[in-house]
Amino acid sequence: MRTPIPRVSRRGRRVMGTLAVLLVLMTVLSWAVDAYTDWLWFAEVKYTNVFREVLTTRILMFLAFGTGVAALVAANLFLAFRLRPLLPSGSPAQRALDRYRMALTPRVRWVLGGTAALLGVLTGLSAQGHWQQWLLFRNGGDFGVVDPQFKVDLGFYVFEYPFWRYLLGVAFTTTVLCLLGALALHYLYGGVRLEGSGDRMSAAARAHLTALVAAFVLLKAVAYWLDRRGMLLGQNQSTDVAGAGYTDINALLPAKEILAWISIVVAIAILVFSNAVMRNLVWPGAALALLGLAAVAVGGIYPAAVQAIEVKPNSREKEADYIKRAIDSTRYGYGLDKVARSTYTPTTTPPADLAKDPSVSNVRLLDPAVVSETYTQLQQVRGFYDFGPKLDIDRYTSEGKTQDYVVGVREINPNNLRDNQTNWQNRHTVYTHGYGFVGAPADKVVCGGQPYFSSGFLDDGKQTQSSDCVDRGDKIPTEQPRVYYGELMSDYSIVGKQGSDKDIEFDKPTAGGQQTNFTYDGKGGVKVDNLLRKSLFALKYREANFLLSSALNDNSRVLYVRNPRDRVEKAAPFLTVDGDPYPAVVNGRIVWIVDGYTTSATVPYSQRVNLRDAARDAQTGTGTVAQVRQDVNYMRNSVKATVDAYDGTVKLFAWDESDPILKAWNKAFGGKVVEPKSAISPELMAHLRYPEDLFKVQRDLLTKFHVSDPKQFFSGDDFWQVPDDPTHDTKSPQPAYYLLTQFPGQEKQTFQLTASMTPRNRPNLASMMSAYYASDGTPKIDLIDLASVQGLLGPGLAQQKLLSSPEVNRDIALFNTAPSRLIKGNLLTLPIGGGLLYVEPLYIQGGTGGTNYPQAKKVLVTFGQGDYVGYGDTLEAALDQIVRQAAVAAGKPTPPTTGTPTPPTTTPTPPATSGDLAAAVAKMQAAIDEVRRTQASGDFEAYGKALKNLDTAIKEFEEAQKKASTPR
Repeated sequence: MRTPIPRVSRRGRRVMGTLAVLLVLMTVLSWAVDAYTDWLWFAEVKYTNVFREVLTTRILMFLAFGTGVAALVAANLFLAFRLRPLLPSGSPAQRALDRYRMALTPRVRWVLGGTAALLGVLTGLSAQGHWQQWLLFRNGGDFGVVDPQFKVDLGFYVFEYPFWRYLLGVAFTTTVLCLLGALALHYLYGGVRLEGSGDRMSAAARAHLTALVAAFVLLKAVAYWLDRRGMLLGQNQSTDVAGAGYTDINALLPAKEILAWISIVVAIAILVFSNAVMRNLVWPGAALALLGLAAVAVGGIYPAAVQAIEVKPNSREKEADYIKRAIDSTRYGYGLDKVARSTYTPTTTPPADLAKDPSVSNVRLLDPAVVSETYTQLQQVRGFYDFGPKLDIDRYTSEGKTQDYVVGVREINPNNLRDNQTNWQNRHTVYTHGYGFVGAPADKVVCGGQPYFSSGFLDDGKQTQSSDCVDRGDKIPTEQPRVYYGELMSDYSIVGKQGSDKDIEFDKPTAGGQQTNFTYDGKGGVKVDNLLRKSLFALKYREANFLLSSALNDNSRVLYVRNPRDRVEKAAPFLTVDGDPYPAVVNGRIVWIVDGYTTSATVPYSQRVNLRDAARDAQTGTGTVAQVRQDVNYMRNSVKATVDAYDGTVKLFAWDESDPILKAWNKAFGGKVVEPKSAISPELMAHLRYPEDLFKVQRDLLTKFHVSDPKQFFSGDDFWQVPDDPTHDTKSPQPAYYLLTQFPGQEKQTFQLTASMTPRNRPNLASMMSAYYASDGTPKIDLIDLASVQGLLGPGLAQQKLLSSPEVNRDIALFNTAPSRLIKGNLLTLPIGGGLLYVEPLYIQGGTGGTNYPQAKKVLVTFGQGDYVGYGDTLEAALDQIVRQAAVAAGKPTPPTTGTPTPPTTTPTPPATSGDLAAAVAKMQAAIDEVRRTQASGDFEAYGKALKNLDTAIKEFEEAQKKASTPR
C-alpha cells in the first residue's frame, strides 16, 4: 500500500502564494528602481541613447528568444499530447503510469504551457546577455582585410560568426528539449513502449520523434559547415600558435565538408526510412550509427594519422606557412604590424660629458608607486585626504621647458573619516569632495629627499615653507581645484543648499585650524527635488534619511558612480577600460583621462591571450585596476575618454577612427555617441599618452612575435621574456615606465612608455621597447634589438651589480635598522651617452622626528656591462663617480667634478646604539675604510682580504641588530 502524498492546507497554499507574489514584487521593484536611477544617471551624462538602445535590445532579445523557444517547446509538447493513443497498452508498465496520466490530463494546458514558459524565460534571460553580439551582427561592416584561407573579410568573423554560433547553440538546445519532452509524453501516454507485443512505437510518435532527430542531424550539418570557418579561430597544438595548421587544412577541413554532406543524407534517410519506406527504426538507427562512425573515422582517425605520419616528423617544414599566417595575423590583431625595429650597439664606457646628455636632465628620481604616501603626509593637512596608493606621470611645460611631473589629486577617502565624521549627514553631505591638483617635477628632490611641490597648495601660495622646499609659483594652475569625481570616491554625496542657507560642504582647511565651506554649483548629479525621487534613492541605497533628513531640499542633487573608470565603463559598456586613469589639468580644469579599448576574440590566426594575465605587472592591484578575465585576439585603443573632476561630464573621442568595431558601435548607438578625433582640443592632446594595458599586452606578445621567420619561430631559440621586477620581493613582471627621453633613432625627446626584455630563461638584456604618439597623434612603437651584444645586464643583473658595493651594503644595513626601512625605487633602463644607463633611487621610510614617509636619499647608477657603479646623494654625484671610474680604468687624468659640489652624505643617523651594536657599527665602518684604502692602493690581495673582513663585519652587525631588537 502506497503512502499517500501529504497535501498542503488551503491556508498554507495561500501563505506560500502570498510569499511568492511578494518575492516577485520585491524583485521587480528592485529592478525597476535600479533601471530608473540608471536612466536618471544616463540622462545626467547625456548618454540616454546608450541606455535606451541597450535596454531595448535586451528586452527584444528576451522576448524574441524566450517566445520562440517557448513556442517551439509548447508546440512539440502539445503535439505529443494530441498524438497520444486513444487506448494505451494494457501492459503492467503502462498500468503503473495511469495515476500520472490521471493527474496530468486535467491540468495538461497549465503543466505543458508552464513548462514551456519557464524554459522560455530561462532562454530569454540567457539571450538578453548576448546583446553585444546582436548589435555587432546588425551594425558591423567590413575590415578590408581577408582571412588567409577562405579569403573572407574579417568582418564575418568579428561581427557575424559569434552570433551565428550562439543562434546554432540555441537551436540545438531547443531541439533537444523538444525531443526529450516529446519522448516523455509519448512514453507517458503509451505512444512509446518498452515492453509488450507489437510495435514499440506508434506511427504518430515515430513520425514526430524522427522528425526531431532529423532536425538535430540537419543542425549538425550546419555546425560542421560553420566549423570550417571556426577552425581558423582554434589553436594549432603542434606549434602552439593560433589558427588552423597543416593537418587542420589538409585533413580536418575536407573531413568537415564530408561530414556535413553525410549529415544531410542521414537526416533524409531518417525521415524516409522511418515513415515512408520500411516504417521502422532499423535503418534510421543504422544511418545514425554511420554518421557516428564517419565522425570518428573521417573527423578523428584520419586527421590523427596525417598528423602522426606526415606532419610530426616534418613539423618545421609542414607548419611554416601556417606559422607565418599566425605571425602576420597576430601582429595585425594587436597593432604590431607597424613596429619600427632597429639595432643598437651600446658602448661600455661612459663618456666624460655623460652628465650633460639632454636626457639626463629628465631622468626620473620620484617613483609614483612609492611617493604617494609622501604626498599624502606632506600635502594632506587633514587626515581624511588621500592621494591613493599610486600617483601618475604626466608632462607639463613651464617657462619654456617640458618635463615629467608626478601628479595626483587630493581626494577625500571615506575610509579615513573618523568618529562623528562617519555619521550619515557628515559622510554624505559635508565631506563631499577633495581639493587640489598636486604635482612635483619627477627629476628633482629637495630638503632631505622630498618632492619639490609645484602646484595644488591649500593655502593659496601663502605657505610658510622655504622656497627651497616648495615652488612658490604655481606651475600648474587650476581654475576649479575641487574634486567631486575621483578614484577614491566610492560613496554617493548629496549637494545643494536651500535658498540663502549657509554653505555646509567642507571645502579646505585654513590657518589656525579653521576651514572654509562651499556649495556645489556644477551641472553634475541627479536632482532629488520631489518625494518620488527621494523615495527612489531611499530604496536604492536602503537609507531612510533620504526621506527624513532636513539636509535634502529643492536644490539637492545626488552624485553617484563617481569613479572615473566606472563612469566611462557605464557610459560606454561596449569598451574595455584601461586599469589606470590619470588626472590632468586641461584649460584650467582637472579632468581624468581614461583609455578605452575595442576588443574581439574571433580574428583568424591571431594569438589569443587572457587580458587579465597579459596586462598584469608588479603594480597591478596597487593603484592600478586589474582587467577582468577575458580572452582577446584583437585590441585597439579606439577611444580616449575624459571625466571632468568637478561636474562629472563624460566625453568620448574617437582615437582610432579606422577601427571597424568602433564604427559598428557608433552606428549602433545613433552615430553620435563618440565624438570625432578632430574634436580633441590641442590642450587635451598635449596630455594624451600611450595606454599601459595595451602596451603590456603588446610587450607580452612581442616576446615571441618579434620573430619573423616561421622556421626560427618554430625553434623558439630567439624568444624573449618580460623580466621580473627586481625591486620587489615577489616575482611579478616589471612595470613599464613613462619617461620623457630620447631613444636611439628618435629625433627628439618624447614622452613615451618604455620596457626592457631579456632572452628566455637568461638574465641578460635582449631588447628595449618604446611606445609613444607622434605630433599628429599617430601611435609609434620602437623595438631596439640588443640580442647581438653579449654581456648586457638585464634588470635582475643590474640590480645585483648596484647592490654589490660595500658602501651600499653598509647603508642598506643601516637604513633597515628599526624603525627605519629601505624602499627600492623603480629601476630605469636608459639608452644614454651611447650606452645603457641603469638608474635606481633608494628611499628611507620611518625613523625619528615623525618622518614616517618615504624620502629619496640615495641614487644608484651603473653603466655599460656593470663595470662602473655610482652611488651618491644626487644623480649628478653618482654619474660623476662612474665617469671618474672609467677615466681611472683607461689611465686618463681624472676629470673635474661636474656641476656644483655635492653635499655630504645624507645618511640618516641610526637610532642610538650601545654595547654590542655600537661595537659592530664601529667595526663595520673600519672595514669600509679599509676597503676604500686598499682599493685606492691597487694591492688586490689586500683588497680581497678587506672585502672578506667587511663581509664578516656586516654579518656581526646583523646579528647584533637582531639581538638589540629582541624584546627582553
